[in-house]
Amino acid sequence: MTSIKAATYSIHFNEKAYTELASLIRNNNYSSIFILVDDNTLTHCYPRFIPLLETDKKIEVIQIDAGEIHKNIETCVGVWNVMTELGADRKSLLITLGGGVITDLGGFVAASFKRGIDFVNIPTTLLSMVDASVGGKTGVDLGVLKNQIGLFANPEMVVLDAEYLHTLPAREIRSGTAEIIKYGMTHDIRLFNEIKDNNELNIVDLIHRSIEIKNEVVLKDPTEQNIRKVLNWGHTIGHGVESYFLENEQKENLTHGEAIAIGMVCEAYISSKLLNFPSNKLQEVKNTILAIYGKIAILEEDFSSIMELMKHDKKNIGGEINFILLNNFGDFKIDCKVSNQLVIESLKYYNS
Repeated sequence: MTSIKAATYSIHFNEKAYTELASLIRNNNYSSIFILVDDNTLTHCYPRFIPLLETDKKIEVIQIDAGEIHKNIETCVGVWNVMTELGADRKSLLITLGGGVITDLGGFVAASFKRGIDFVNIPTTLLSMVDASVGGKTGVDLGVLKNQIGLFANPEMVVLDAEYLHTLPAREIRSGTAEIIKYGMTHDIRLFNEIKDNNELNIVDLIHRSIEIKNEVVLKDPTEQNIRKVLNWGHTIGHGVESYFLENEQKENLTHGEAIAIGMVCEAYISSKLLNFPSNKLQEVKNTILAIYGKIAILEEDFSSIMELMKHDKKNIGGEINFILLNNFGDFKIDCKVSNQLVIESLKYYNS
């Protein structure tokens, strides 16, 4: 599998990735290596990874609790304290071994510790492979508000080993699939069609193509001033839904992908109303999403809270909610203004 070159680092695949990681460690002469894991990756992924880590450097493992609820500044403080107690310095390397929470939080921890140490992302979920670990976004949540605190910082390398996918439950695979659907709808319809048609999927091929698309966009707009906003297709409403289900004790938490899938249906509906996104393709999107994720119960009494949370979306400027909408598959428009009434209509359409 061909490596993908980003601005200052590369994404390496399978066996070659571990060879490149060993070379990176050897050439940079790191003083020590820290591996950030959560409960799940310590049990399921660390045993695969550690025999493949070729180094005689001192290694320390830092474990945090699993789950989005722990993706906050308090967890960062705990990690910074442990690193300090264990003697981390500016020549230390932090390896993040986990899903999006680990790579987002770990990248932020590394980029801000002693004003920045090197880090390597090793994504272990489909979601983090195709999205979170690539592109230089790091950060944590502020309460239930997604990714409000963070900075842009590139890893030294991304190690992509599809074998870690075998450790995941089906729900987590479905969660990551939502981001692949996003790339399909905005850039390469082949990805969407393969998932829609439920063919024998070559998951490694889908991952590689998804990363290619994200990397191409990020190279054009690394700090999301313009075209990179397209990577938030489905996320404006999706993040509002995800945050609402996270803060409401009467609701079962959604995975990121489940929430973004809802967002894509709603935002495709809005696109049909404002940009004439074809009605037959809108129905195709809805049918595909519901076939994969089922119907999540969003009550009309939930709408106002979801919309209130949407006001904190990072794309917003001057209090106005900005959307990415589609003219058609592969033809998008950024910074679209949408009325509250149309957002409510879109949620009702999802429910219908």
